[in-house]
Amino acid sequence: MPPAIRATLAVRRALVATCDRASPDPALLPGHAVAIDGGAVAWVGPDAELAAAVDLSAAEVLDADGRLVTPGLVDSHTHLIFGDDGARAEEFGAMASGRTYAELARAGGGIRATMRATRAASDEELLRGALARAHRLLSWGVTTVEVKSGYGESVEEELRLLRVVRELGRALGGQMDVVATALPLHALPTGLDREGWVREVTDVLLPAVARDRLAGSCDVFVSSTSFGVEEARRVLHAASALGLVPRLHADQLANDCAAELAAEVGASSADHLEHVSEAGIAALARGGVVAGLLPTSTLLLRGSAFAPGRTLIDAGVAVSLATNANPGSSMSENFGLSLSLACLENGLTPGEALWAATRGGARALRRQGAGRIAAGAPADLVLWGARSPAHVCWHAAVNHVLQVVKGGRVVHRAGAPAAADCAA
Repeated sequence: MPPAIRATLAVRRALVATCDRASPDPALLPGHAVAIDGGAVAWVGPDAELAAAVDLSAAEVLDADGRLVTPGLVDSHTHLIFGDDGARAEEFGAMASGRTYAELARAGGGIRATMRATRAASDEELLRGALARAHRLLSWGVTTVEVKSGYGESVEEELRLLRVVRELGRALGGQMDVVATALPLHALPTGLDREGWVREVTDVLLPAVARDRLAGSCDVFVSSTSFGVEEARRVLHAASALGLVPRLHADQLANDCAAELAAEVGASSADHLEHVSEAGIAALARGGVVAGLLPTSTLLLRGSAFAPGRTLIDAGVAVSLATNANPGSSMSENFGLSLSLACLENGLTPGEALWAATRGGARALRRQGAGRIAAGAPADLVLWGARSPAHVCWHAAVNHVLQVVKGGRVVHRAGAPAAADCAA
């Protein structure tokens, strides 16, 4: 009898990293194959058993020749929607000359500079810029991306940005899943008082977001340059009551006790954490909150301390890894750089970094089907030129991605010289 499983696409002779375990273990399987039927993984097993187990008569077959195959990457923290008038590039020069991020923010720069540029940009300009950034992420193997608002200076502006996020998902045409997050507490809009803005957020903005299903989660930035714990608590409780999942920018510039707040409100993730305390780490572990590592941001802000990834993992906290692509603190879509920095500065092994960039990101977004290779899971895969996670992280900031599969179809093929030294 012919095999019961039929495939439309198969990847053969691969080092398959399933990333399908609760612990940060990529679960490497040498000499394995993955068979896909339509948009889902149909079979994973030893390559020698593929022909007997799967009907390949109608399948496109990719020969990995021993190279690494992983789930599609999940970029669980980005700010892709923004206007760009060049101000933040000038700020980068100022930081290179010794000024700090906090100094620039207090002088009216930082997030507020991007708010002004975003307000001046049309929807078409915002979408065009975001689409270009998303395609760069796709070339790095990202098949699921989270995109925040946060650069609006009014309720209407924030809703406009979330509608652009929705249009971004449509414009990508199935090449990438886009997950929207409302970020109403990012920086205080010009001319508004803090109490008045918090009331607008809880009473007007968040109900509109929930009613129109513009986002599934609500993020807040807790910082001396942004909003305090009590303001964040009010907004996140209001968001939870409306069915929006809480998330936080936490303990980035100082220990603000935001990690403890994340655990208190049942947040899916607390991101940054460069200055998280021992008490904060313990709270994340107890609360099952994913710790989001954003090392490219720490690097580009010239931070003195990177988030303690090794300590977080050893304490039982699940970690995610993301680019934090944004115009101020992390203007880079280079996920390879994030992977390398996670090892060099956050203390992760290459395998743990890969898990954080796939399964960890999916857990941060509560997308349980994403970031893993298993029968029944979405058929989102990356074929790398490298032959191990260590090679991907070692050859730093070089794009090793050869092909990206989204929903069972190849949506990106790299041209030369991608992974040129690894493909022989």
